[in-house]
Amino acid sequence: MIKVEGGTFSMGATSEQGSFADNDEKPIHSVTLSDYHIGETEVTQELWQAVMGSNPSWFKGDNQRPVESVSWKACQKFIKKLNRLTGKEFRLPTEAEWEYAARGGKYSKDYVYKYSGSNDADEVAWYGSNSGGKTHSVKTKKANELGLYDMSGNVREWCNDWYGDYQSNSQTNPTGPSRGERRVHRGGSWSSYSWDVRVSHRNYGTPSSHGSILGLRLAL
Repeated sequence: MIKVEGGTFSMGATSEQGSFADNDEKPIHSVTLSDYHIGETEVTQELWQAVMGSNPSWFKGDNQRPVESVSWKACQKFIKKLNRLTGKEFRLPTEAEWEYAARGGKYSKDYVYKYSGSNDADEVAWYGSNSGGKTHSVKTKKANELGLYDMSGNVREWCNDWYGDYQSNSQTNPTGPSRGERRVHRGGSWSSYSWDVRVSHRNYGTPSSHGSILGLRLAL
């Protein structure tokens, strides 16, 4: 787990995100976050197997690949069992925590990138143009400024929030809407176009939806 020092950032379709930004990435709004920790990598098949005793992933053969084909609900079961085993309080990141970390945390004031750690998707992301149609071992692309890997590409990562429209007002430690039908996932995947692995790009699915593009990263 990597410590992320809290701070204030502009969340959403900031200028470097370009003309591909979707309407749900707007309006840009100011978010202030407290300190937290986030996983250096996506949860691997090795860790999931150790905790759950099974591996639901489509792309097997290397246990350092990210676990995938997991629903939001399955992630909650995994986290509950992991916490029971470790005595910790792991959780999914909020959407704001995810984007702040993907942008490099406090370093985002000095380095503004379209993707997590670079303006060149190939440097930091396994996505549709370079993945060969499959996931890859974590930590095989360049990390961002916080030392986080694969926040652009490889698998999309479930967040804790219900999906909803952004508000324009400044917010502190936002947790998203109080109710909804779909949960947020972020970061794009091995099958995504380059504009889908941008740090502000949003996506969503029902809590029961799963597939080979969907994984997770822990927060604490």
